[in-house]
Amino acid sequence: GRLPAAAGGGEEVPVEGGPPDHSYSLSSGTTSEELLRKLNEQRDIIALLEVKMKEMKGSIRRLRLAEAQLREEIREKDRLLHAASAGTRKRHGL
Repeated sequence: GRLPAAAGGGEEVPVEGGPPDHSYSLSSGTTSEELLRKLNEQRDIIALLEVKMKEMKGSIRRLRLAEAQLREEIREKDRLLHAASAGTRKRHGL
C-alpha cells in the first residue's frame, strides 16, 4: 500500500510490508478524495460496531439478571423440596 506524503498533494510514499489488497487497503493511485471516502466508510463501520457493542452489553446485563433470578428460584425450590422431604421422613419415622 501507499500513503500520501501530504494532505491534498498528489505525491505518494510506499508503505513497507503493507496489507494485501483488500477493500480497505490503498492502491498505488489512491487520491485524497478516495482516502477521505474510505476513512468515512471506516468511521461509519466503527460507529455501527459501537452501537452493536452497546446493544450486546445491554443484552448481557439482562441475561445476567435473568440468570441470577433463575438461580434464586432454583435455590428456593430446592429449599422447599428439602424441607418437604425432611417432613415426610419425620412423619414416616425414617
